[in-house]
Formats: sequence, C-alpha cells, structure tokens
Amino acid sequence: MTAAQVLGIDFGGTKVALATADEGWSPAVSSTRLRIPTSGSAEEVVRRSLEAAQGMVAAPVAVGVSTFGVVRGERIRLAPNVPGWEGLELPRLMKDAYGDTPVVIDNDVNAAAAAELRWGALRGVDVGIYINLGTGLAAALVVDGRVVRGAHGAAGEIGYLLDPTRDTSFADGHAPLEELVSGSALASQGSALVGRPVAAAELFTMVGDPRVDALIDEALRTLAQAVANLCITLDPARVVIGGGMMGAAERILPRIAALLPRAVPFPPQLAPATFIDDAPLLGALALAVEAVGVR
Repeated sequence: MTAAQVLGIDFGGTKVALATADEGWSPAVSSTRLRIPTSGSAEEVVRRSLEAAQGMVAAPVAVGVSTFGVVRGERIRLAPNVPGWEGLELPRLMKDAYGDTPVVIDNDVNAAAAAELRWGALRGVDVGIYINLGTGLAAALVVDGRVVRGAHGAAGEIGYLLDPTRDTSFADGHAPLEELVSGSALASQGSALVGRPVAAAELFTMVGDPRVDALIDEALRTLAQAVANLCITLDPARVVIGGGMMGAAERILPRIAALLPRAVPFPPQLAPATFIDDAPLLGALALAVEAVGVR
C-alpha cells in the first residue's frame, strides 16, 4: 500500500516550488520536488501549479501553502510588488481544487518558522522569534510553541516598523525598516555607492571600501536595534535568524549578539536557522504535516 502523502506548495515572487512527502516525513527523508516559473497572470500561475501538483500526488491527505504577502480573510494582502496577487482569492482557489482536504495557508516567513519549530532551531521553544533576512524583511513570533498570526494575519511584519529619522510609513507606500536593512535595500544603496549593480551578498565581501563598510555598519546597527526591541517586547527564549542574507552570518550574528546582553533585561539565545534554502517550501510541508496531526 502506498503511504499517505502530504503536499507543500511555496508561491514565491519568481518561482513556485512544490514538494510531496510521506505524512510522517522529516528533513532526513528525501521528497519529490518541482519548480515552475511565475510568468502569466496570478490565477494562471496558481492553475499551472495545481496541475503540476495533481501530477505529483492525486489525493494528498493535507496541503500546506506558503505565499508572500499575508492571508486576510479570503484574499492575499500586502503583496503589491507582484502583479495580480494583491487581492487574489487564493483560499477559494485551493478549496476549489482540494474540497474537504485540509489546506493550511500562511505567509512564507511564518511557514519557514513552522519548519524551524518542527525540525530545526526552534524545536522545543515555547516563546521565540524567527527573523527572515532576505530580499525583504519580516519576522514570525512564536508563543506557546506556535506561530502567532495576529488579528489580521500580519503579526511580525517588522519591515513596516518606523524609522524615527524619516516621516514615512505604510500609508505612504513605504516599509521604513525594510528600506534600510533588507537585501533589496542594501543592493540598491550599494549599487548607487559603487556605480554598478551589486547584490547584497557581494557588499558583505567588499571589506575595506569605506563607503560600503559604512553602509553595512549602519544597516547592522539598525537591524540589531530592531531585534533587541523585539526581544524586549516579547521576551523570547531564542531568536533564530534565517533568510538569504545569512550567507554573511559571520558579520551579521556577532553584531546582534553584542547588543542583546546590553539592551535586553533577559537576553535570549541567538542561533542561525537550520534551513536556509527552501525554508518556505519545507515550511509548507510542516504546515501540512501539522494539519494531519503528526507530532
């Protein structure tokens, strides 16, 4: 008899990743994976993804979905940068495809945190924080061993935290903190400094250029302060840092670690994420595994 399988779908800005696994799956066991591009309308991308998923597993026992933006009610919100996704009725489309099969949808950072809770650096943690340093910037807040989604599904959207030196905010179309310390922000600012396109990862290797050193130093100072403020607010036992920028962990983590004991009355443990590549996809699988009650 074929083992019951769960399905994970990660809708990203440039690709969709899909994976199937046995319902008792762990990262030590391989899974089938598939990637498709996100060209076309949002609904077309979802349709092609679901067709591909049907070819991988016809009747999953549960489906976990990771998406950028947040799910509020029956629509995707806070997804202005990908045409067609703001307001997309993703829950309805999934319901149409899978009927009564359990489908759990969450944003990509919360999903990554779910993977860390089940198999990674947040395993066994009652109160914790997962921070994703990637193209964007966001966090997942963990209380009672579960990710807190918030009243509107937008808990942890720290990219919108205010910058006291600038009078810009969400209502103005800005994400003030994200515009200072995310990968896209550093790439944009760094490219302007050096006069050619550079990625954030390259900036961290350009040690000795005083302009780049100053940019990185200010970004890490701002990031460390934001993390400390989160810790003062939530009092976590552990803070886990993940995302694509963690290729520069040897520069990022020490700056945060140096500030926490000075700023936070009860400093948490600080740890790198277990999962960097495919973290939201693994998180989608974690959501599906949780939906079938596997402990």
